[in-house]
Amino acid sequence: MSNKERNYGQGAQGEPTPASTTKPSLTAKLRYNFDNSIAKSGMFVTWMFIFMVIFSVILVFIKALLFALPLITHPDAPVEFNFDTFWGSFATLFGKGGEPTWAEKILGFLTWVCTVALGGSVTGFIVGAITRTFERLRKGKSPIVDNNHTLILGWSNRIYPILKELAVANQNVRKAKVVIFSDKTRDFMEDEIEARATELGKLKVITRTGDVTNPEDLKRTNIGNAKSIIVLDADDAGDANVVSTVLAIKAVNPNPNIKIVAEIDDANTGEALTTATNGQVITVRSHEIIARVTAQASRRPGLAAVVLDLLDFDGDEIYFTSVPALAGKTYADALLSFNEAAVIGLVDEKGVPSVNPPLSTVISANSQIIAIAEDDDKVVYTGIKEEIANAVVKATSRAADPAESLLIIGWSSMGRTVLNELAGFLPKGSSIHIVAQSRYVDPAELADLKFGDIQVTFASVTGDIDDLIDAAKNKHYDEIIVLGYRNAISESEADAQTMLTMLQMNQLFKAEGNGVEPTRLVAEILDSRKQELARVAAVDDLVVSDSLAALLIAQISENPGLAPVLEDLFDAEGAALNVRNISEYAELGKSVSFGELVATGRNYGESVIGYRTANAGANGSTGVILNPAKTSEFVPQKGDGLVIIGNL
Repeated sequence: MSNKERNYGQGAQGEPTPASTTKPSLTAKLRYNFDNSIAKSGMFVTWMFIFMVIFSVILVFIKALLFALPLITHPDAPVEFNFDTFWGSFATLFGKGGEPTWAEKILGFLTWVCTVALGGSVTGFIVGAITRTFERLRKGKSPIVDNNHTLILGWSNRIYPILKELAVANQNVRKAKVVIFSDKTRDFMEDEIEARATELGKLKVITRTGDVTNPEDLKRTNIGNAKSIIVLDADDAGDANVVSTVLAIKAVNPNPNIKIVAEIDDANTGEALTTATNGQVITVRSHEIIARVTAQASRRPGLAAVVLDLLDFDGDEIYFTSVPALAGKTYADALLSFNEAAVIGLVDEKGVPSVNPPLSTVISANSQIIAIAEDDDKVVYTGIKEEIANAVVKATSRAADPAESLLIIGWSSMGRTVLNELAGFLPKGSSIHIVAQSRYVDPAELADLKFGDIQVTFASVTGDIDDLIDAAKNKHYDEIIVLGYRNAISESEADAQTMLTMLQMNQLFKAEGNGVEPTRLVAEILDSRKQELARVAAVDDLVVSDSLAALLIAQISENPGLAPVLEDLFDAEGAALNVRNISEYAELGKSVSFGELVATGRNYGESVIGYRTANAGANGSTGVILNPAKTSEFVPQKGDGLVIIGNL
């Protein structure tokens, strides 16, 4: 058998042939729109009123037609059909006629009794049938006929920020559609989206109910015509459900051109899925991303804001652009060749991206620039700024980072991942002290924690304010990180406990004589709806867990090529985001252009993407300016930082 005749995958049966796509008929489209409208509250009564009016009008026309026939009307009393007779018939339909005789009254009463008896039975049957029909429609069992839609399979709390981000990303798209297919009831999904995902603009959200692991159910989602597919990991389910869903997708439509973004907990499972599908499945390990961002946010003020700005669809985003004018030039030349875009990397001829490559890397004609810009039309080649590159502002000598002391309050399974990531950034000689409540965390879980050369100690406490005082006054801590007890209690309880701890710490900072020094506070909030409440507690930097995971999933679903770039940025190895003291790049108190700062960072082998002003307020999420124009100027002050991408 030749290679062309041979089938691969699914045993001897081979890959199933993709279902041929047919254009839906007008009847199918009308029923599809009717089915979708039924899911909205109040539409049942509206449709019943419309049907009643239509039926009444039809009945009047039938009566007029019958009385117009000569065989069933008196020849001496022809009926002229006009507006008066139409209205009289319509009124009679509802018992509004002229003045009747007693004989007509008695006959009308007897007729009414018979009509009620017979009509009640018929009406009950009809109403029951209509009710069952509407209930069937509200269950979301009808097929999808839309094309080019984003298909979300499964349900979790991350679905709300995902919808909000997709709404922003597609605000200029005329008919942007998202189809959500999960085992939840249609009423539940519609109510939750209406309550928790407001301001979706023109984004059309369609819900359907079914088993995401059942290929027969997935056929109703028009999966072959989807733009991209997102598989969510339910909070109470494991990776097995996600794997089964991916296999069901392949069974229904094995088209390798449709990218599948799958949320996975285990790295080995994710790697196996990606390999088995030849890269069609892009895995996102939400907990790992949250841990990495938490670790980075604790290192420098403003880093959490930089990450959020890069991941959301508001403000600046990451773009891939071919620039023929840079062919034969180096990456060092590219850094100063765009006035309104910050270059962060290259994509080589083979399509392999590299963030902050060596400055001597030569750009070929088929290479692409990876840049941060307000829009793709802002990535405009403006020529190499040789005058800036040759007039570099002299920077002060860069001293080695001193050892740091960190206090961790709270713990969960993600805490170990946070410290694993953090240990790669901490200078030699640093130490970490963990304080966790014994009712939420088994002390044995914290007894043998080791993270390279970092010294780790722990204390099991009751949660009393005196325990926090004892933990915080032992030494001066460079940062305090508050983690949620995500495994021991509910999400809302964990966030409440986190905010209470933040309030207590700020109270201790303000009090005098307790030996507790004011320290930068970084907190993790699980539910993005509590974000504003957490801000009231005066945290310096905030890591919102479900928003981070959702932003990453939404970005990759819209642009799968971002996956390796974001993976490289958030990893402790290779290129990494950082906010360094601006005094290492420019003289304080003296005006400097951003282009000069980019040139100075280039001397360190770094890609400069923005700066942070310290006088913007106590809130660490403010004061970050990403991708200013190279020609813009500002005066650096003490405490300001430069946002860079560089190797550790």
